[in-house]
Amino acid sequence: MVKHLLGLMGVPATEMEHYIELARNIKSKKVKPILGQKTLAMLFEKSSTRTRVSFETGMTQLGGHAIFLDIKTSQLGRGETIADTARTLSRYVDGVMVRLYKHSDAEELAKHSTVPIINGLTDFEHPCQTLGDMLTVVEHKGKINGLKVAFVGDCAFNMSNSTILGFGTLGADVTVVCPDKDEYKPKAEFLAKARKQVKGKISVVHDPVEGVKGADVIHTDVWASMGQESEKEKRLNDLRPFQLNADLLKNAKPDHIVMHCLPAHRGEEITNDVIDGKHSIVWDQAENRLHIQKAIMASLMGGY
Repeated sequence: MVKHLLGLMGVPATEMEHYIELARNIKSKKVKPILGQKTLAMLFEKSSTRTRVSFETGMTQLGGHAIFLDIKTSQLGRGETIADTARTLSRYVDGVMVRLYKHSDAEELAKHSTVPIINGLTDFEHPCQTLGDMLTVVEHKGKINGLKVAFVGDCAFNMSNSTILGFGTLGADVTVVCPDKDEYKPKAEFLAKARKQVKGKISVVHDPVEGVKGADVIHTDVWASMGQESEKEKRLNDLRPFQLNADLLKNAKPDHIVMHCLPAHRGEEITNDVIDGKHSIVWDQAENRLHIQKAIMASLMGGY
């Protein structure tokens, strides 16, 4: 049966640890998995910098080839069904990476695909980002188990969900720090499922100072994601107290690290002195998208 990576919900700790360890070995040149003569189709509905470049570069470095497909200019954009697209691509390529609005579309592709589907981002999860984030934390902290991870800002979307599932499954206590409004809080149904999976504790906190108190890792993302531009002014007002700035981060552990999955809107969710400061590991985090995705592709498409 073909194996996909659609998200971290239901993924056991051993599998996450395998991706992280393989990425570390690939990065340190201890292992050189080769995907010679393999082809990855990259299906994009949402714009991208890091996802496209890291996957395409990763395939080249593994000896394979990547093909960029814009949904608007593909037959999907002219009414072909997702199922028929999946069936066709499965006859041409060895794996498909997707960056889509609806998670259900990724699930539909996987249902009809005979090659691995890798989620490069949907509205529900961003597993490649979080696996890369965990690789970066292991490099800087030596572990994940027992750490306090605070995700600050809008906690009702993909990055918060994957952070909870990934770090929590590997034993971190994850605190999501957001306004006390439904549109920013994790969905109750999601939290119920996540708590059955994770080893660490999940907390939802609405006071930013309390939320980052004693944190080892502080993570954030933009406040208005793609598709939310019309809500930007309201979101800026609601989320302003949750900005990562020097005053707020005084409440974290002295050796805390700061993460941002990028792109950053400097002066909104994070200040220049924080993203460029001594506690920031944002650029290591960005680089590690390449290494973790190479590990994911090597595992799913090459059997490593």
